[in-house]
Amino acid sequence: MSVVNVGIIGASGYTGLELVKILINHPEFHLNYLANSEGETTIDTLHPSLKGVCGVEVKKASVEDAVLHCELVFLALPHKTAMAFVKPLIARGVKVVDLSADYRLPQDIYEEFYVPHTDIENLKHVVYGLPELYREELKGASLVANPGCFPTCAILGVLPFMKQRVPNTPLIVDAKTGVSGAGKKLSDVTHFVNVNDNLFAYNPLMHRHAPEIAQKLGIDFDEVNFVPHLVPLTRGMLSSIYIQVSGEFDAFEVLKEFYKDSPHVRVSKNPVDMKSVAGTNFCDIFVKQKGNMLFISSAIDNLMRGASSQAVVNANLMMGLDESLGIPNIAYVP
Repeated sequence: MSVVNVGIIGASGYTGLELVKILINHPEFHLNYLANSEGETTIDTLHPSLKGVCGVEVKKASVEDAVLHCELVFLALPHKTAMAFVKPLIARGVKVVDLSADYRLPQDIYEEFYVPHTDIENLKHVVYGLPELYREELKGASLVANPGCFPTCAILGVLPFMKQRVPNTPLIVDAKTGVSGAGKKLSDVTHFVNVNDNLFAYNPLMHRHAPEIAQKLGIDFDEVNFVPHLVPLTRGMLSSIYIQVSGEFDAFEVLKEFYKDSPHVRVSKNPVDMKSVAGTNFCDIFVKQKGNMLFISSAIDNLMRGASSQAVVNANLMMGLDESLGIPNIAYVP
């Protein structure tokens, strides 16, 4: 297969950086276009860690330039901004992996939690980018909505047990995330003196990712009790999930069987941790049963499996490649 020219619009942020780090070493993708809202710089100026590694020019974002240089574009942009690029790119035949929330939800749910949608037509054709749910649909897709980090971590943990879950009972997700999940923009909440030696919940029960979890699991929003917490770590995500179940079954065996053909899910006999998945696309999952209560613990790297590496897995599938091609699988340990 010939090399696929790809680009990134939104190269300035953390997810943009992670995409660059993966794509410059990808055996089939050629990073042919980098852009942000300002342009006129180089990627190693935006991200000094890339000095001597990658000095590609970063241009001001332009649909015309992207179409000229790319067969596939990653959009590492905020919601609302992303859909303004998706519509013309898709119309010009460029495949898109959108890392924003703009195409993850049906119109009514999206508009309730975000903003009015300006590209209703493409909502009909988008594929949700969780390979464990939609692997076949992703093959050959033109537009993929990359999942949110919290939904990825939670859905992968709960999915194997939906048949055993008692219908209409609470799904409780207690999630912890590193500060990089809030993005590169400075704020009072993510200021060092607020985060350091501290731990707190934010947007409890009403976080925007809760309806995404509910919608993809096929349950009511009222059943999802999702509480995210910010922890004083740079990267990583750990979800502690509680569900009520019925029937006789071996939870570990159910988990192992469900993910036997999933290269980026690792089933653990011991409680999982963030460090073991840092820098990788793995989701590590542990399960423990006590009577009719199931405790599930799932861990991902919020910037990788929760964003950039999962986006590249989706791009691999879209272009007919092995989903693991070029995907980092060695954790940042110690």
